[in-house]
Amino acid sequence: MKGSGEVLKIVQQKRQKIRWQAFCRGRIVRVPKGPLIRVVGTEVVIPCSVSDYDGPSEQNFDWEFSRATDFLRIVSTWDSTFTSEEYQKRVGHGDIKLRRSSNDAVELVIRNIQPTDQGIYKCSTPSTDATVQGNYDAEVQVKVISDGLSVSGSKARSSTSLKLSEGDSFKLRCSAITTSPEHTHLHVTWQIKSGLSWQDILSLTHEGKFRPGLGYEERYRNGDIRLDTGANDTYQLSVSQASSVDGGVYRCLVSEWVRGADSLWQKIQEKSVEIASVEIQRTALDVLISTSNLSVTERDSLDLTCNITTDRSGIFQAEVTWYFSETPDDTLSDAQVLLSMDHDSVVSDSTLISLSHVDRNSYRLLVRDVDVEDSGYYFCQAAVWVPLHNGSWHKVVERTSAPVSVVVTALDPDYEVFLNASKTPKFSDDPTELECRITNVQDTEADIRFSVSWYYRQHLLSDDVVVEKLLATMDADWTLLLGDRSRERTQNGEIIFSKKAVDTFSLRIQWTSENDRGDYFCVISAWSRHRNNNWVKIKDVTSASVPILWATQDYTLTVEAVKLKPFFVAGHTFEMTCKVSSKNIKTPRYSVLITAEKPLTDQSSPNGTTRIISLNQDSVVRLEDWTDQTRVDGVVLEKVQENEFRYRMYQTQISDAGLYRCVVTAWSPGGGGMWREAVNGLSNPIQIDFQTSGPVFNVSVHSDNLTIYQGELADLLCIITTDGMTLEPDDMSFDVSWFAVRSFALDREPVLLASVDRRGIVTQSRRNGSSDLSLERISPLEFRLRIHGCEDHDFGNHYCVVTPWVRSATGVWQREPDIKAKPIFLSVKMDVLNAFKYPLLIGIGLATVIGLLSCLIGYCSSRWCCKKEVQETRRERRRLMSMEMD
Repeated sequence: MKGSGEVLKIVQQKRQKIRWQAFCRGRIVRVPKGPLIRVVGTEVVIPCSVSDYDGPSEQNFDWEFSRATDFLRIVSTWDSTFTSEEYQKRVGHGDIKLRRSSNDAVELVIRNIQPTDQGIYKCSTPSTDATVQGNYDAEVQVKVISDGLSVSGSKARSSTSLKLSEGDSFKLRCSAITTSPEHTHLHVTWQIKSGLSWQDILSLTHEGKFRPGLGYEERYRNGDIRLDTGANDTYQLSVSQASSVDGGVYRCLVSEWVRGADSLWQKIQEKSVEIASVEIQRTALDVLISTSNLSVTERDSLDLTCNITTDRSGIFQAEVTWYFSETPDDTLSDAQVLLSMDHDSVVSDSTLISLSHVDRNSYRLLVRDVDVEDSGYYFCQAAVWVPLHNGSWHKVVERTSAPVSVVVTALDPDYEVFLNASKTPKFSDDPTELECRITNVQDTEADIRFSVSWYYRQHLLSDDVVVEKLLATMDADWTLLLGDRSRERTQNGEIIFSKKAVDTFSLRIQWTSENDRGDYFCVISAWSRHRNNNWVKIKDVTSASVPILWATQDYTLTVEAVKLKPFFVAGHTFEMTCKVSSKNIKTPRYSVLITAEKPLTDQSSPNGTTRIISLNQDSVVRLEDWTDQTRVDGVVLEKVQENEFRYRMYQTQISDAGLYRCVVTAWSPGGGGMWREAVNGLSNPIQIDFQTSGPVFNVSVHSDNLTIYQGELADLLCIITTDGMTLEPDDMSFDVSWFAVRSFALDREPVLLASVDRRGIVTQSRRNGSSDLSLERISPLEFRLRIHGCEDHDFGNHYCVVTPWVRSATGVWQREPDIKAKPIFLSVKMDVLNAFKYPLLIGIGLATVIGLLSCLIGYCSSRWCCKKEVQETRRERRRLMSMEMD
């Protein structure tokens, strides 16, 4: 514990630190750093501010003045009686006043300062602080010098008046000189007033830098506006390319600057003088095309003259440009420049268009060999250019004439178009050929070319309007452009467009179909080549339409099925023939399909009709829905004659019972070697019915326990019983399949679990869970399905489907219809005790081991690692010295 003397020393140091901090944060009064140099007769503003003070935010100020030692009171912000008698009159008249700029700052304003006002000015602030800290006043010296600045215009005239034309140049001068005893600089600014306010044009600053005014930067960089200094302290403003914005009153504004004690420039006075009044007269320019609206025949020449008049005198040059536009828009936004002549009389190059200077005010445009594309509106645009001092030229005015409408009349050729059918179809798929010819051609030139367009119109007996469809068209280069209707067939070679001669075009349909029936016509287009070698369509002539029709009759197809053996038993061969006859079909071929309509109890075909075997028009045989792998070669379909077909089915089964038909399709030759379907026919049914007195089989599913727990074994029995005739076990065998429906209401698709065929081969479907299946035959009429390690997804309705096979007296195995058992529902539950038994035992064991290990570690640590001796030391009991003892 520290002694009382040491504590007292610390307290004194803290108090001394507090005093220094208070002194550093004391009041500060500031005035500008002097001396302040001002010109006699001008207004002087001396600012004063205070900071780091206590008390109210608004502070008061007192100003005093001294020429030698004593200070005279000038003015105060809070005491109206503060002013000395010597300054009462000037303060009362407002020649000396205080202007508050903020709560903590004021400005002393002295109007018309005189040499007697030169001296020391002191600004003080009455204290509002709790303790006296900082400075409460500040002084600044003011030095008053004589007015030595003189500003005047050229030739001692106050102002002049100038009248100039647009594009002229002019110069203005002013003189500025100072005889100030101090080292001062002049700032010269040329200004213009065209409205109510003055605007800066160009300045020469007190630092010797040129500064253009707002809006004059570009003209200053281009040299159109300059400020030059000359002899006798003159400053000359030069303006080139005068425009309307340069009209107004010009003055020369001169300010005097001096560098203060803080090294900053201060403006001490400013004078100005009006130099001149400038008026800019706009240049008048009229542009007129002497010719009014006119019409010109194709291949003739177009002659237009542009006349310009202007009030401009002196040296100038005209620039003329001719424009062409398809619209009378005088903005020329979409206009095309035909030819131009610049102010140096240089004409742009053109082959068929010429521009000549007829006289000083007339310019002639001549367009030779005009064509239809030259029809439109023509404009003449003229501009006046004047020379500048640097030898360049400046455009002062530009005008555009009113448009002149020119219509070029085309020389249309005269011709006729004739369309005839050189080949017409008598049957479907016959060829069709049409020829479109140009006849009686007159008034044609070498630059005329013909092309063709082919159209189709559907033929209707009613008055309905039918839209014409484009088949193909040729452009001026005879490039073929296909329509949507004929594009695919033309690309396949079924339709051919050709030009047989100069005046003949043909359309050929290789194989005419029913969709081609209708009216056809052609359109011959005349094209003319223009100056730029482009081809322009000038005329269309349409031919009369030609109908393409032929007599048609409905196709007829008759199919008759005949059963060759009226009676047979199971295991024998079934045989029937199909005889076909047709009418109104050109060279037909037939395709045959054999179908069977099974009883509704047959599950192999849900809709009751099965496609067995087919033979197409090229005599290619194909098995359709025949799925009996044991009898792949058991069905045969062959062509006996051109219109007769025979179907055989070997080793018939009882499951083959049903109605058999022949479905025949007649085909006729189509285009490109393809076959086209003509008509379909269906034969009479032939029935296969087996009369048998064999046994009747019944199937049921049984289980001793329909509710099991997860992981247990589920036993399901498929039991087969027979009624009627008794058979030996060796004369019957079964295909057994087990299915499951994973729902309560049998509203989902069944899932195959496992199956065993009559040879004893077991097949299992793929499973996703961990449970397993086994299927076995435990007796001649009983089959058992076992589910090992049942899981929750093994629940649902389970049933078996049995396909009996019976051996006949001849030793042939016959397949009986499938039999489906009634489903039973299997529930799978979870054993809660077994599910949580092992996790619970493992958790208790781990907790016990961790607890014993923690106790052992704690005991060892306290016994050997953390043992040490603790020595208690005596503490002195002293009372602290009170702070009040200081």
